[in-house]
Amino acid sequence: MLRDMGDGLPWFAWSVLALLPSAARERLPTRCRRTYDAGMARARLVGINHVALEVGDLDAALELYGRLFDLRLRGRVPGMAFVDMGDQFLALAEGSGRGPDGEHHFGLVVDDRDAVRAALVEAGLQPHGNLRFIDPWGNEVEVVEYGDVQFTKDERVLRGMGLSLEKTEDARAELREKGLL
Repeated sequence: MLRDMGDGLPWFAWSVLALLPSAARERLPTRCRRTYDAGMARARLVGINHVALEVGDLDAALELYGRLFDLRLRGRVPGMAFVDMGDQFLALAEGSGRGPDGEHHFGLVVDDRDAVRAALVEAGLQPHGNLRFIDPWGNEVEVVEYGDVQFTKDERVLRGMGLSLEKTEDARAELREKGLL
């Protein structure tokens, strides 16, 4: 039995998966192996509060990210620093460093992607793709411009950050399509 979770992608009920041999179940994409109780109330994801990055040297990380972005330090405790992003934050935590794996990344939204590209080159980091880079601790970061994506900050938050940003027509069309504009 297929069920639509609202994103247009099918999710298999557990009873169908139970009919498959275990070797076949292991080859299924993760989304097809998950099960759920259709009657259970689930919380909606409404945003990201913070992203935590493991870095080898906290001071070096703050210096590097300060060269790439206009940083506002929210706070600092031994081994961790918290960088303000309006109503969200980036947590930098000293750790052992697992290195890049070629798959995992996270995306940051900025007001000026070209400025980040120039800062990356100036810092000696090699941007790739639309605008991705790997920091010295193996964290892959994708940078997107606010106007180009569906992510939307409340006008009051933008004003508090000293920003006045507009969406492209494509981004507005995506938001309208979802009934969010």
